[in-house]
Amino acid sequence: MSQTPLQEQAAADALAALGNRTRLRLFRLLVRAGHDGLNIGEIQARLDIPASTLAHHIAALTQAGLIEQERRGRETRCRAGYGRMQALLDYLSDKCCAGLADIRDDAAA
Repeated sequence: MSQTPLQEQAAADALAALGNRTRLRLFRLLVRAGHDGLNIGEIQARLDIPASTLAHHIAALTQAGLIEQERRGRETRCRAGYGRMQALLDYLSDKCCAGLADIRDDAAA
């Protein structure tokens, strides 16, 4: 399945969401957890932060598309949004080492 390329604003929003140390730790934890992710209680225990603070950070990363949530019975599982993560990496590395001849064209896009 082909990932839709990120636009500049979506990339900036994702990077801004990751610009907070707690959210960066949370996202990296979920990347390490793999596709099964972790439930809210597991995340809270591993990061040792209050539930209200965790909810705020999960919401910010979910809004940026970097976390996906799924209800499984009575629990909510969170996992990294691998598609958005890959799209962000692709955006950042697009035209890597291609030279600067067309840099004005990219700035206007």
